[in-house]
Amino acid sequence: MFNIDYSTKHSIREAFGNKLAQLGEKFPNIVVLDADVSASTQTKIFAKKFPERFFDVGIAEQDLIGTAAGLALTGKIPFAAAFAVFATGRTYDQIRTSVCYQKANVKIIGTHGGITVGEDGATHQALEDISLMRGLPNMTVIVPADCKECEQALEFAAEYEGPVYIRIPRNSLPDICPDNYTFNPKKGFVLKEGKDVTIISNGDVLAEACKASDMLETQGISAEVINMPVVKPADTECIINSVKKTGFAVTVENHSINGALGSAVCEILSENYPARVLRIGVNDTFGQSGTPGELLKYYGLDAESIVNRIKEQL
Repeated sequence: MFNIDYSTKHSIREAFGNKLAQLGEKFPNIVVLDADVSASTQTKIFAKKFPERFFDVGIAEQDLIGTAAGLALTGKIPFAAAFAVFATGRTYDQIRTSVCYQKANVKIIGTHGGITVGEDGATHQALEDISLMRGLPNMTVIVPADCKECEQALEFAAEYEGPVYIRIPRNSLPDICPDNYTFNPKKGFVLKEGKDVTIISNGDVLAEACKASDMLETQGISAEVINMPVVKPADTECIINSVKKTGFAVTVENHSINGALGSAVCEILSENYPARVLRIGVNDTFGQSGTPGELLKYYGLDAESIVNRIKEQL
């Protein structure tokens, strides 16, 4: 059973803001850009500490990315933050041509990802952002599951030369990663070993996957749980080794089932070790307004729904 305190949650956006300010001390070339939502993204923490290195471009996300690309080409390390749905969708051409094509050293932070944006509804719920970014050459895509992983992913991004997309949620999260966890951009992390089914997840729904594993265990089903924060490039070896044991992979993601984690796992297995895969996510539809808890249940991303889907397949 997992030893996770699900009742104690921490703001991953605040962790992002504080870590970014710390990195500003370590890396004098870091600059931060925001699209008039710094109070929501928490880049305001960096802005207060380094006002001369902070740029609010206004509600102009295409300008956000274009300016970040220009700054990168002068030797700066720009972190450009906005809501995920606008940071990737409204700016796709700028990211493709000005960032990825040139391998510009831009770090894009998409906050408020997935249906857990909640009451803001479909227009603000990014369910395609990971797919968009994963399809771009030269882009690394990271979806951290808690504050510790987010902080370590940011440290990696600051040190890594090249485009990076980091997607974080609006909602606060429990601590999932164990004390000995170290973020490795090339490796998934086996949180719990099992023999009947492999559950692969990331982001804010990893907590639901962990709960589901515990519930399955009480019913005699041994579920291995893998944290896969890097969707591109995903850890092929970790996925194959686990599925060789269990014969059945389940992906759980706060995203459309098309083009992101579920698709990555299907591609890896079909090319290397064909096996049964169940993709759990938002099934090719838009989100809607509701509380995060209501929406997780409605779209089948809560622990109980995950358990029921897995039992149906088994």
